[in-house]
Amino acid sequence: MIGILVNERIKAGKQAINELYNVGYYGRPKGDTLELTLIEAVYLHYKKKIEIQMDERLLSFEEFFTEASKRQQYFDIKYIVYKDLRERGFYVQPSVTDFRVYPRGGHPGKTSAKFFIRVISERIPLSLRELRMSLEAAHNVHKTMVLAIVDEESDLTFYEIRKVEPTGGMRPIEDVVQGISVRSTFLEDRVVVWDSDVSHSLHSEGFYGQSLDAERLQLSLVESGYLLKKGVLEVSDMHDVSSALTFDEFATKASFVESEFILKYMIYEDLRERGLVPKTGFKFGSHFRVYQNFKTVDKLPHSEYLVHSIAEDHEFILPVMSRAVRLANSVRKRMIYAVHDNVQCAYIDIGRIKM
Repeated sequence: MIGILVNERIKAGKQAINELYNVGYYGRPKGDTLELTLIEAVYLHYKKKIEIQMDERLLSFEEFFTEASKRQQYFDIKYIVYKDLRERGFYVQPSVTDFRVYPRGGHPGKTSAKFFIRVISERIPLSLRELRMSLEAAHNVHKTMVLAIVDEESDLTFYEIRKVEPTGGMRPIEDVVQGISVRSTFLEDRVVVWDSDVSHSLHSEGFYGQSLDAERLQLSLVESGYLLKKGVLEVSDMHDVSSALTFDEFATKASFVESEFILKYMIYEDLRERGLVPKTGFKFGSHFRVYQNFKTVDKLPHSEYLVHSIAEDHEFILPVMSRAVRLANSVRKRMIYAVHDNVQCAYIDIGRIKM
């Protein structure tokens, strides 16, 4: 059968509705005409189900593929993903992202689509804003958002993108250290708590800091800022131990030491308020490793998440993201990206998925 190329659609007759849509759910019927997308039509041309006519001339596969690539950006990588899914038995249709995909055994008219798929080349940075828009589009219609990344050799990797609301069972700091504001000192790039009893309670029961010795505790900047804000610490600068810093003064000083202090702190505070215990994720290349069910240091559980704080204008460099997710999976953790949008913290879980 023959389809006519019109702008970014292929229009075929009633026979195409019977043989292509009713059998394989290709295209969309409009009266006695079947409208196919360029990707559907190229695939059907490859399968020798249809021929394509442009300017009263039939196009070869090479001519049609080239013409389609001129008319639709990133056509080649989208075709790679479409062909892969179709040949593994999925029904695939165009969507507000790139494709909507039906579960195995399902099809249009029988079941709802399960996945919204966004296709991207490994070479193209992906902005957080774009990712969140695609995620919202999927979330609003109860679909699973999947990012299909095509590498330079045309291999595919699929990532499931989810909004998550992590929570834990850690009791509030007010229950660990009651009614105390203890003295501490801001040294070069960390804070030391001098009181031995408070140092022991903070570390053993709240998993704050690391022991400097048997009696004193050293705290990271985000831990110190949180405990200062909660009224547990009085923090003095080592050059002026006679006066305590306000939180804003502390944050300004900490930001000189660590440029990402505020970015990290906003997420740290939110995680603690959610009953989770964040500790440094330096060894894993992320800001935090996070414990969900912490009880005491003596019975330290496995940390469930790696959490990395990102700004609202963040752009994902996909090879970097891929390494982060791969590392998280290799140590049996979930990779979560966290962003504070001046109102609240949002958490995006990214993990590999087999389609």
